Amino acid sequence: MAPPANRRSGNSRRAQYSAFLGVVACVVGAGLGALLLIASLAERSAYGWLRALGSDITAPAARTATTLRSTTSSLGDMLAGYATWGPENARLRREVALARVRLVGAAADADENRRLKALLGLSAAAPRPVATAWLIASSGSSVRRYAVISAGAAQGVQQGMPVRSPLGLVGRVLEVGRVSARVLLITDSESIVPVRRASDGLPGFASGRADGTLQLRLLTMGINPLKPGDAFVTSGSGGLFWPGTPIAVVGQLTHDGAIGRVLADPAASEMVVVQPEWNPAADTTLPPPLDTAPPKPKAKPKGKGKIKIGAKPGSRPR
Repeated sequence: MAPPANRRSGNSRRAQYSAFLGVVACVVGAGLGALLLIASLAERSAYGWLRALGSDITAPAARTATTLRSTTSSLGDMLAGYATWGPENARLRREVALARVRLVGAAADADENRRLKALLGLSAAAPRPVATAWLIASSGSSVRRYAVISAGAAQGVQQGMPVRSPLGLVGRVLEVGRVSARVLLITDSESIVPVRRASDGLPGFASGRADGTLQLRLLTMGINPLKPGDAFVTSGSGGLFWPGTPIAVVGQLTHDGAIGRVLADPAASEMVVVQPEWNPAADTTLPPPLDTAPPKPKAKPKGKGKIKIGAKPGSRPR
């Protein structure tokens, strides 16, 4: 008859020995662990080599786990990107298009601000106007460009005086009546005005084209340095027109200059002022010329510094 399966350990000497050895191993392990714990608390660096050995042994497994975690995370981001790339791409395209439009607008604003600043700071001392008048008539379809103002000899207007509006130069007085005057506009084909570029003082002259625009030509030869948007003002060369008066802005380049857009359009001007002619020699705002003449020698006083022949040293001459 087979022995029962649930016999006690006391009935088998092998089982008793196994249980005893297990208890002894537990006690010895606990005691050894306690000794190691006490030794590590007393000297913290005593078992550094053991900890380094343990980290070296577990490093490959830790590296594998880290790589797997990173790959899993990147795979999740990739799948999410594939799921949302369409709407995200469309949104980025809209932002780029909007940014390009704003960039063009910002460049235009910067260029306009530069031109307006150049126009605002052109003349430091404006002359006192001779008269203020209405621009009562102007030729719009004729080949010649004239205008009529409501001020004449009674108001002190004289032939040759420049006429300007708040925006810039309009022309010069050609004929004077008692209470009116005829003005030759700068857009007339017979009008020539010395000018310079407001940004750097590049010299040139502006002549009318009889179509509401000006032909801007430079005095220097070579590569055309003009750019659309450059502001031109009167240079004052030769007198008559006060320097620094706005006159035109470059609109279209040519091989020897540019075609300028007039700033003071007579069709859009109502009030004008008549200024006195500018005389560079009589302008008190300019610094006086430097005196380059050599200094005159000082005259020696008479009777001093002369010694008579035969006089004793220290004796006074008679």
